[in-house]
Amino acid sequence: MTHLFQSNFIQKSSIIAFGSMILLTSFSACNTKKEKPESKEVPEVKVLGLKPPGMTPELFAPGIVSTKSLEINAAFSPEMDEFYFTRQVDGERPKNLGIRFVDGAYETFYEDAYSGEIFITNDNQRMFLGNKFKERTASGWSEEKNMEAPYDSIRIMRLTSSINDTYIFDERDTIGTLRISKVIDGVRSEPIALEGDFKKGTYTAHPFIAPDESYIIWDSSQEQGYGDSDLYISFRQDDDSWGPAINLGEGINSDKEDAYGSISPDGKYFVFHRITLGETFEESYAEIFWVDAKAVLNLKNK
Repeated sequence: MTHLFQSNFIQKSSIIAFGSMILLTSFSACNTKKEKPESKEVPEVKVLGLKPPGMTPELFAPGIVSTKSLEINAAFSPEMDEFYFTRQVDGERPKNLGIRFVDGAYETFYEDAYSGEIFITNDNQRMFLGNKFKERTASGWSEEKNMEAPYDSIRIMRLTSSINDTYIFDERDTIGTLRISKVIDGVRSEPIALEGDFKKGTYTAHPFIAPDESYIIWDSSQEQGYGDSDLYISFRQDDDSWGPAINLGEGINSDKEDAYGSISPDGKYFVFHRITLGETFEESYAEIFWVDAKAVLNLKNK
């Protein structure tokens, strides 16, 4: 499982888009005779300078993000102009990195020792790192701060939040439990466990809640799954309950460990990572993939 992999490489020091596309077609007429419109090439809409994927998962930014090192924990900023991930090189201590695409070139603008799994809040002002966080300042990200009680004492791996500041997170000490906390009348509620299908399987972890809270994505190891860990989604129902856990299918899940899924802030792409643990660092693989979000969101119709 991802959490075991991450725990391993930490202890060892260490084994770790968009906008709108407008097609203008002009027709010219001469009296009543219509000329055949000229064939125009559709402009390619890019994310961080990358050609967007189709309905089959592809490596994210080969040679830039996806390399021969180990890369996991993908996260976009709300404006989609920043991409964050964790990389480990040659068994060294892993690092959290952030890249931008500026003037036709990539720059690494953020680099820090790994201290938690990154999530950037919808207002772009906070970077969650498990039970810690940083705040965006005029000069970049602040120093790490501890979350308020009770979160400061919970060993959180991944915490994500909605536009309404609803938290959903996992716990390293009680793998298999996802918890949720809402803000009601300006007061944050005590976190409670998500029941039902969220409790099925083992090593349930790394939840992602949609900005509008219409779905939750997580990973879990289950007997009917495809591999070591599979990605699942549950859609919110009309009565505000959560629907059944839907396996994202063999188009996304594999016989490896597929985990840490999320939909990009513009709703167009699904990103996740896939891990293959070998006996040694050199025999291990960890790669970030992305795919058209319709491959995931269309499952609601099923």
